[in-house]
Amino acid sequence: MILDRIHQFNFPTTIRFGVGAIKELPGYLKANGLSRPLLVTDPTVAALPFFSAIVADLEAHHCAVVVFSEIHKNPVKSDVYKGTEVWDQNSRDCVIGIGGGAALDVARAIVLRVNHREDLFKYDDLIGGDVFVTNEVPHFITVPTTSGTGSEVGRSAIISDDETHQKKILFSPKLMAKIVFADPLLTMDLPPHITAATGMDALTHNMEAFLAKNYHPLCDGIALEGIGLIRDSLVTATLQPDVESRSKMLLASMMGAIAFQKGLGVVHSLAHPLSSLLDTHHGLANAVNIPYGMAFNIAGFEDRFARMARALGLKEKTGEAVVNYLFELNAKLGIPRHLRDIGVSMEHIDTLADLAFADFAHPNNPKPVSREDFKALYLKAL
Repeated sequence: MILDRIHQFNFPTTIRFGVGAIKELPGYLKANGLSRPLLVTDPTVAALPFFSAIVADLEAHHCAVVVFSEIHKNPVKSDVYKGTEVWDQNSRDCVIGIGGGAALDVARAIVLRVNHREDLFKYDDLIGGDVFVTNEVPHFITVPTTSGTGSEVGRSAIISDDETHQKKILFSPKLMAKIVFADPLLTMDLPPHITAATGMDALTHNMEAFLAKNYHPLCDGIALEGIGLIRDSLVTATLQPDVESRSKMLLASMMGAIAFQKGLGVVHSLAHPLSSLLDTHHGLANAVNIPYGMAFNIAGFEDRFARMARALGLKEKTGEAVVNYLFELNAKLGIPRHLRDIGVSMEHIDTLADLAFADFAHPNNPKPVSREDFKALYLKAL
């Protein structure tokens, strides 16, 4: 892997990738006539030294920086409204999202809301709300600090209702970042448990995208390559991190997000309710559920699982071998095998099954998933 220079990819947006890429941010702002950025991040990232260094570098280049970091780890509508108030009160000219999926989702939703002031969920893509995204949006830049959601290259934000906990999708091509500064060094300080959880999130994106029922061979190829990169790097990135493993994971994360424009599936529908109901980290929710969701999908799709087994370098090219690999990988990463180990109990199962069945992800699963299927999967994983 070539790590001695910064690479540029223009797919689907401009990506500046490599060690030190973040140093290009002030020059980019100046070249585009921008000097009053709103930096949107989460409370954890806001307290880290590298974030302070980014702010200091921007201020040294005559940028008037305002930071908004009052967001939940599973973001809700009120987070977006608070961030928009900060935009309004401080006369900003661009939004820079810095962080993992939560921060980038809130940043993207603020970008939408700046010039679209009706109820945020009017723009929910699941009810055709994308047609109402008609106005211009602020200049938007993303800086990933985890290797999980790949939200930096996305066009959508997932935001939950504060009261019902149901997740909504805000989508529009206008919400894609103008440029991504993907610097592997910004992921080096992630603790092992977050590295593991976000890495399994990236693996889930790639695997579910490959299995999704829509025909999209371009995404299939990207997903298989992403699976291979994660095979080569996730354990090292978690347990003995180095720049090469972190770089591969950052690439694989972006590849998963590009691939899942094809769709996701049953695993994400199992995971989303855990985040909204129990505030479970999204990556951890995916990690615990992925072996069970993948086992559900094997029958009828043995050929697809054989191709994933090849991408994972497994001797046996079967779905069962893939599922066993996932259980073993979770064990190596210190991720629990059962839902009961992350706070789920019998009293949650019916509500989780209702929320999972109402979720937006499983309609793209390669086979239909009923409410009873979800309940059975939760019970099996419990």
